[in-house]
Amino acid sequence: MYQIRRCFKRWGWLIAASLCLTIACTPTPTPDSGGPESVGDSNRVAIGTTLKVRTLDPADTYEIAGLNILYNVSETLYTYELGTAELVPLLAAEMPTVSDDALTYTIPLKEGITFQDGSPFNAEAMKFSLDRFIENGGKPSFLLADLVAETAAIADYTLEVTLNQPFAAFPSLLAFPGTAAVPPSAYEIGAGAFNTDGLVGTGPYQLASFSEEAIKLDPNPNYWGEAPLNEGIDIQVYSGNSANLFNGFRTGAVDIATQSLDPEQIKTLLAGAEDGDWQALAAPGTTIYYLTLNRNQEPLDQLEIRQAIASLIDRALIVERVLQGQGDPLYSLVPSAFSAYEPAFEQYGDGDFAQAKALLSEAGFSAESPAEIEIWHSTGSPVRGIVAQTLAALAEQELDGMLVFIPESVDFATATQNL
Repeated sequence: MYQIRRCFKRWGWLIAASLCLTIACTPTPTPDSGGPESVGDSNRVAIGTTLKVRTLDPADTYEIAGLNILYNVSETLYTYELGTAELVPLLAAEMPTVSDDALTYTIPLKEGITFQDGSPFNAEAMKFSLDRFIENGGKPSFLLADLVAETAAIADYTLEVTLNQPFAAFPSLLAFPGTAAVPPSAYEIGAGAFNTDGLVGTGPYQLASFSEEAIKLDPNPNYWGEAPLNEGIDIQVYSGNSANLFNGFRTGAVDIATQSLDPEQIKTLLAGAEDGDWQALAAPGTTIYYLTLNRNQEPLDQLEIRQAIASLIDRALIVERVLQGQGDPLYSLVPSAFSAYEPAFEQYGDGDFAQAKALLSEAGFSAESPAEIEIWHSTGSPVRGIVAQTLAALAEQELDGMLVFIPESVDFATATQNL
């Protein structure tokens, strides 16, 4: 497993108000009045990405692409101070009061806020939003479904939430973008009742248009907080194709390139940043590469085989040769940026070929009768393809033919569905 995250931005003076869109890039850029002007000489910010938005419904959005839009168009009770892990009130007026038994959270709300359709934000609307998040049964509903026993609007601007059992991190769940406030006038409660291509919230931007290829956000003229410093955001989706994103940035078709570029492209862009052609902002991120093993498929149904693969993987080699040094070894499915990270997979070693061979032998495999395993990856990700080829070469070189990896590719949509 490996973790990596970078983004590239052109002309910092344009992007100060759109930094929250590139959520992994937390350093605040210094405004720069010099340098070329933006695409089309406009004060709108053009962002390029390869991430496709599946849905804009907060109750069903659980992918980075959709959450980035929610983060700017809608708002939650709490959020994080930019660049930190400090939880602060957003739509809430202050941090919650917790009962002695740690089950009931009383949350005062800000007053005078309206949704982008003109309807009022209040405790009833917030109760509706949380109930809908739970009851509609979307992808992220599990976050609250088993935890929340009841929500109640006990006053016009006071919300009360009762839990089934104490959970100290509950306020953090109320910072998840999917728990954002939505107006009852534009949404409904019911299993599967999702609004996939519309979004109404209280945020600094409002949705102007949405399609699979392009998304436009305009400043919310009635926003209760600090107004955006630009005239809007134009997001161009280069579906699964980092080459088009790379070229789009270099030719000036977009001001910001983010999520995701390949290591060779990043290397080139970093060189351009050193020459002063554009800005490169890097920060610790939460994107990880990992290998999933199908335990229902032979020979992966044998524990020794899975342990042998874990011992074989040389993270340092892959980080250096495949990621061009732009990542860090990872020994957990939890990125190291989180305090909960524990290097659980270190127990298997890192490129421990002797241990891998011993485990393969214990499982009954040899050079004459090798374990054969297909490694599937999406055609839209050259990095994953190179990783698969690297693992195949590593097994051939170091395991005396006892394990044979067979790289196979499939289109991105099929790979995601099967994963």
